[in-house]
Amino acid sequence: MKLLNSEKLPRHLAIIMDGNGRWARSRMLRRIVGHRQGVETVRTIVEECSTIGVSYLTLFAFSAENWLRPKAEVTALMSLLKKYIELEVPRMMNNNIRFNVIGNRSDLPPHINKAVDEAIRITSGNTGMVLTLALSYGSRQEIAAAARRLAGDVAAGRISEDEIDERLFSGYLFTAEMPDPDLLIRTSGEMRISNFLLWQLAYTELYFVDINWPEFGVRELHQALADYQARERRFGRTSDQLQAGS
Repeated sequence: MKLLNSEKLPRHLAIIMDGNGRWARSRMLRRIVGHRQGVETVRTIVEECSTIGVSYLTLFAFSAENWLRPKAEVTALMSLLKKYIELEVPRMMNNNIRFNVIGNRSDLPPHINKAVDEAIRITSGNTGMVLTLALSYGSRQEIAAAARRLAGDVAAGRISEDEIDERLFSGYLFTAEMPDPDLLIRTSGEMRISNFLLWQLAYTELYFVDINWPEFGVRELHQALADYQARERRFGRTSDQLQAGS
């Protein structure tokens, strides 16, 4: 933590939590054991991000494509998710964290949506970090749905074609009330985005680490943040322009 500048932390940190199954397989354990261990990592990282001053933390918890996994694993994951949400509400309240979910919630089982709604309601008054879980989430699906809603508003005369720009379109996405991520971390050594926040990641710094998610701790988080702080974010400008303040 001594290496970090508290004034240069990412406002919005996004994480693809990958490698739970591989962590379990390397230890000859069932995949669900890896997912359970991954939940412990979630607790650690959420609390640390809240403590050091990250404003938004978005975790890719269950993708739209994950429904294709074996039914037994999906059922176990849903049970684990429900338990996590219910058990973490008191911790979120103690840490002033507001809970949020993005994704196609209509695909989630009713008992999951009930737990999500309750957690959102209870934490809605909190003013600290916003913790967002991406559940049944796919970015291409999100963009297509946003385009359909926008097209409907144009057809209804609520918006003219001339008004459409990047900012307006962003308002139709699940993340309309969030800034774009400043940093994306992906664990397990995979170097791809996997249909996660494709629109929002346009100028996000990417950080890939070889270790699996259950092994990702506070030390590894700080290393990722230190790496981020050493980068120069130019957003299309030159270094000379940034130094001149233009």
